[in-house]
Amino acid sequence: MRSLLGLWFFHRVAGRLRASLTAAQRFSALAASRSNSNDRLIGERLIGISQHCLGDQPSARYHLERMLAHYVPPVQTSRISRFRSNQRVTAGAFLGRTLWLQGSPDRAMRVTETYLREATASRHVNSVCYIVANAACPIALWSGDMDLADQYVTRLIDLATRHSLMRYVAFARSHQGLLAIKRGDTPGGLLLLRSGIDELGDEVNASHRYFLFVGEMAEGLGRVGQVGEGLSVVHDAIARAEETEERLSIAELLRIKGELLLLQGAPGVAATAEDQFYQALKWASLQGALSWELRAATSLAQLFRDQDRPADAKALLQPIYDRFTEGLDTADLKRARGLLRDLG
Repeated sequence: MRSLLGLWFFHRVAGRLRASLTAAQRFSALAASRSNSNDRLIGERLIGISQHCLGDQPSARYHLERMLAHYVPPVQTSRISRFRSNQRVTAGAFLGRTLWLQGSPDRAMRVTETYLREATASRHVNSVCYIVANAACPIALWSGDMDLADQYVTRLIDLATRHSLMRYVAFARSHQGLLAIKRGDTPGGLLLLRSGIDELGDEVNASHRYFLFVGEMAEGLGRVGQVGEGLSVVHDAIARAEETEERLSIAELLRIKGELLLLQGAPGVAATAEDQFYQALKWASLQGALSWELRAATSLAQLFRDQDRPADAKALLQPIYDRFTEGLDTADLKRARGLLRDLG
């Protein structure tokens, strides 16, 4: 079982997601023949994380919630060593991400903070760094809560530096770069982001983290006038997503490509950008990723507004906005609400 876990992890970080899902299913099948119910639930976690990266958010949520509802924390801490980290914490990290993608940003942060407290109480440093790097920092940044993101980034830097966990120091530096970009220091943020990605090397270049970092990098390049380089970065990311089937961020990458095309301003580019936004909407809808769907709809509605098509813009954006029942103070929902107000 430990070998299958290693195989699952190897395939996932190498960008072979179908192979990682197969390894997770083999793990689950082997665990089903054993008396320890927790082993079967670890299989649920592996399947859930693989489905999350493949872009199937409803399936990811089902498996992760099933694991967390039934997994009993073992008395012996050796179980953490057996499978590398706290199992509930790693499942909670990906459940938080999945909930954010599905349009529940408030619940996503509550879940993340719950399992961060559990990781802290266990005094297992790797588990604390894991959930801060993979869930707390991204969700705060996605939600536009810069002060909270700053707290998490600082915590990750301090903890990882104190324990010489240089891999997590590099993750912290990358998140620090994203935070700087979102706060307006795009040149400085790009330097930090590139530094962190370079330090992570092959691990990030083939994993889901690459797609989350690279989209922000492309947008940042567009903001400082390097639109051509931004398009090159996002083209490469989309090609990698096609090759690896890493669908987690495909909708957001397509949306960013559309925005960069509009910045480029070439003749006839509006029609091409509109097609990118529609593709982003399609992918987000297929994946049950309401938060990506809102971003794509907002970009397309802005294009319609600029083309003097306010009725089309409102008809597109209003129904998607109305599906949100929480997170009304997050950056994306504020932006959408402001646009709807402008549309009358």
